[in-house]
This record gives sequence, structure tokens and C-alpha cells, in this order.
Amino acid sequence: MNLTKPFQGLKTQIGTFGRSARLFLLATLMEGILFSGWNLFFNFYILGRGFERDYLGLVNAMPSIAALIFGIPLGALSDRIGRKPAMILGVAVWIMGMALEVSLLDPTLILVFAFVQGLGSTLYFLSQAPFMMKVSDDDNRALLFSLNWGLVTLASAVGSLFAGQLPAVFGELLEVAPRSAEAYQAVLLVSVLLSLLTLIPLALIREPKDEAEDGLTARARIPLWRGVLRPLTLKLAIPNLIIGFGAAILIPYMNVFFVERYQLPDSQLGVLFSLSALLTALGTVVGPRLAVRLGSKIKAIVSTQSVSLIFLMLLGFSPYLILAEIGFLMRGMLMNMAAPLYSAFAMEQTPARVRGTVNSVVELSWMVGWAVGPYISGVVQESYGFTPLFLATGVMYALSIILTRVFFHDAKEGSVGEGAVEV
Repeated sequence: MNLTKPFQGLKTQIGTFGRSARLFLLATLMEGILFSGWNLFFNFYILGRGFERDYLGLVNAMPSIAALIFGIPLGALSDRIGRKPAMILGVAVWIMGMALEVSLLDPTLILVFAFVQGLGSTLYFLSQAPFMMKVSDDDNRALLFSLNWGLVTLASAVGSLFAGQLPAVFGELLEVAPRSAEAYQAVLLVSVLLSLLTLIPLALIREPKDEAEDGLTARARIPLWRGVLRPLTLKLAIPNLIIGFGAAILIPYMNVFFVERYQLPDSQLGVLFSLSALLTALGTVVGPRLAVRLGSKIKAIVSTQSVSLIFLMLLGFSPYLILAEIGFLMRGMLMNMAAPLYSAFAMEQTPARVRGTVNSVVELSWMVGWAVGPYISGVVQESYGFTPLFLATGVMYALSIILTRVFFHDAKEGSVGEGAVEV
């Protein structure tokens, strides 16, 4: 397949986006800066403070626990106040929680503010899909979903490349070791500070006037429990639940894996994660074209996730760094290529009047695994290392792929609302 084809006419397609959609994508790009330094060095910061890995796992689990407990109420809050205010509030709380999480030393307070940042990020992310549905149409909706996903990773690529050099810089400025907790703390605080830029484009968005009213009307017509317990909703959620748990026990610790097994320096780690983000961004653009070529989003999802399993095993069990790096890069691209396609598919199968509820359930099913997975992973790492984690993740990914194929191989795909299964 010619990989240049997806980019032909891309500028024209993006030109069909309205002002609000473009500002949203700009916010997405800036949001990626937050993740770059944070995801690269937060684990090392906590370990550098002298905490054990089981505590690190608990800290990493707190945002998902917050989402799991308060996800549905936060979705209702988004319906009530509108998507733009919800996203602004979510980002503000998110940033505040992260800043305090790396500014305080008390173990209990770190857990509390990890929970707080989870509340903010949940409100922000649960508001995104309904917002994108509102500011897009049948012709550009799949592209908007894919670009939203891809731009996060593109920003992470740039941010990771930059952030990978920062521990050495701050180590010299602060006269501490580059891999000290103090140097990592400085990098994390800079990442949080830069993430404030995300609020600017969000504040400039002009939300469609009927957004909040539509949400209230939908919630008034359809009881919440009926949206949650729809058979289709549960089918959409189950593969996400399984694959989320598989990811949660392994993916947050990829930086630790490379440093421990291959003694990868911080600068090379930043380059590796940057390349991964670039390839993931490429994949999100190729994904919609692949779905068209195969004639189905589900076929594209199953195909890319299945091939990714080969690279997952290469990553986990290769004795050579170069092969592990190839496995890491290709696994990330293929798995993440499927994510926006699955989200768009879920929205296509959902009637407009229960879209917010379904989106919350599907997203929260992913969070269930992340609420417990990182902690379990930390315990397993202490006793057995990474080998059982790679095996368990591979099994769960395979099960999720099989269920996706069984549940949706004959599902209709098309315009939102057309062919959608009613409550």
C-alpha cells in the first residue's frame, strides 16, 4: 500500500473543519506536550523519591480509580454545563492535580492529587467525543477522530525528543545528578507549566448553542440505566475492558523496561518514545484509508491489532536492543491505529440520544483495567520481572481481538445514526 496516498487531499479535508474543530485540534496538539515529559519521567521521579514499586503502581492507578468511580457523574456534568466549559474545567483541575502531585512529598497527599488529576482528565476526555460529533459531519468525522488521536502522539514525539534532554540540563543547573529526583521533578513541573497553553484554544472555541440543551433533552428522554445496559453498549465495552487491562499492566512501564533490560540512557529513551509517537501519528492517518481499502473499520481494527501481537512478543523476548526497539515502535503504531477507528465505529452504532452515555461506558471500561493493572504490575515486577506481564498482555490482547471479530463482523457501518441499534 502506498503510504503517501492518505496524505493526498488531506489539506483539503482539513479545510472542511469549522473554526471550533480546528481550535480543538490545536488544543489536542498542545495537550500532547503535557504527556511527553510526564509519561517519560514520572515513574523515575517517584522511584527516585525512595518509594517502592507497589506504591508507584498505586499512584499510577489513582487516576483510573477516579474515572471508574466518578466517570458517569462527570459525563452527566458535561451534559449539563456543555462540552466547552467541561473541557476547560477538566484541563484546569488536571493541571492543578499534577502540579501538586510532584510538589508534595507526603505519600498520602501524592495519592490524593493523583486522584484529583484523574477527575480532571476524565471530565476532559469524556467531553471530547460528543464535542467532535457536534462539530463534524459525515464526510470529515472519521478524519477528525483520527487526527485528534494522532496529534496527541505527534506532540508527544516533539515533546519526548525535547524532554529527553532536560534531566541533564536541570541536573547541571541544580547541581544534582541528571537521574536524581530533583532533576526529574524540574522536568515534570516544566511539562505541567507548558500544558497551561492548552486552555487558550479551548477558551476560544465557540460551542454550538444547542450542545447543552441536546444533552439535557437526551438525558430526560432516556433513563441512564437503559443506555448503560443496552446489549450493544456491553458488546462495545467488553473488548475495551480486556484490552485496557492488558495495556495497563505493561505499557506504563515501558520506560522502566528499556532502562532495566538494556540500560538505555535518558536521551536515547526520549528519541525512542519520540519515534514511537511519530509512527503512531502516521498510523492514525493511514488507519481510515486502510478501513476504506478493507471495506470495514472492524476488519482494519482486527487486522492491525492481530499483527501487533507479533511485535509485542518481539519486544518482550528479543535479546537484542534493536529488535526490541522495532517491536516497540511497530506494536505502538499498529495498536494505536485501531483506537480512533473503534471510537468512530462505536459512535456510528449509537443513536444520538444515548451517545453520551455509551461513550462514557465504553471509555470507562478501558479505565477498569487501569484502576488495578498498574498496581498488580508493580507487585509482579518486584517478584518475577517483566516476562509474565508480556505473556499476560499478549493473551488479553488476543482475547479482545477475537471478541471484537465475533461481536461485530457483520455490523453495518456508515453515517452516524443510520443503522444504529435502538434502545
